[in-house]
Amino acid sequence: MSPTFVLIHGAFANSFSFAPLQAELALLGHRSAAVDLPGHGFEATYPAAYQAPQDAAALATEPGGIKGVMLADNVARVIEVLERAKEHGPVILVAHSRGGATVTAVGNARPDLIDRIVYVSAWAPVDLDVGDYYAEPEMASVDAGALAGALAADPAAVGLLRCNFRTADPAVLAGLKEAFLAEGTDDEFRTFLNTFQPDENLDVGTSADRAQAATWGTIPKTYVRLSADTSIPLAMQDRLIREGDALTPDNPYDVHTLESSHLLWLVRPRPAAELLAGLAG
Repeated sequence: MSPTFVLIHGAFANSFSFAPLQAELALLGHRSAAVDLPGHGFEATYPAAYQAPQDAAALATEPGGIKGVMLADNVARVIEVLERAKEHGPVILVAHSRGGATVTAVGNARPDLIDRIVYVSAWAPVDLDVGDYYAEPEMASVDAGALAGALAADPAAVGLLRCNFRTADPAVLAGLKEAFLAEGTDDEFRTFLNTFQPDENLDVGTSADRAQAATWGTIPKTYVRLSADTSIPLAMQDRLIREGDALTPDNPYDVHTLESSHLLWLVRPRPAAELLAGLAG
């Protein structure tokens, strides 16, 4: 039976960003399901202060529905989807960026539901918690100010991460473009930026959510490196691959590379769809 691709988004994103990729997969004869993690998609909060004209003071204090959402809630949502998808045959679980933390925890909890995990420049924590990797040398080239410049509220005060992706500040926009879609056109960048939602939850898991050899380690796994990614640099992607291979040397990653920044593979998705279709065989 042909597999179902289950697609898991990253931070501030949602299922909408996978639509072009899903179209390409469909044209190659493959079915897919893009998941909105809790508090994402049509469950997201878009404060009135985020609309035009914006009210920066109100945006910094308005509550958001994603407050209190934990990694465990993400895991439960994905498991529910996998249980339904598994009724129709094999499942290939695909994660991008922060979605990798969720997918890794799902692999620990229910390896029986997954026939292959695919990380596309995604977090696959083994030796450290996700947050701790940011202090490592492989992340030294990341421009920490790019996302910080878009912050619209104090996370400690509102209990979530809130960014103003509708800013008109040219310096902030330039930093975000360099971080996410440097080789894309300005129109492609602004279009993708307008699919982002302002709020993201704070929890990315603990040591208990790192990859476990006895469960996660039994699942065939692929890592798709994004060669021009400056958000999760190639050096960090390669480190995650090495750590995973060291944890399960008898079940190493199948490694592929796409010439892409963090987001271009979703904006111009045909090469990624062809790569994924090859894994379905």
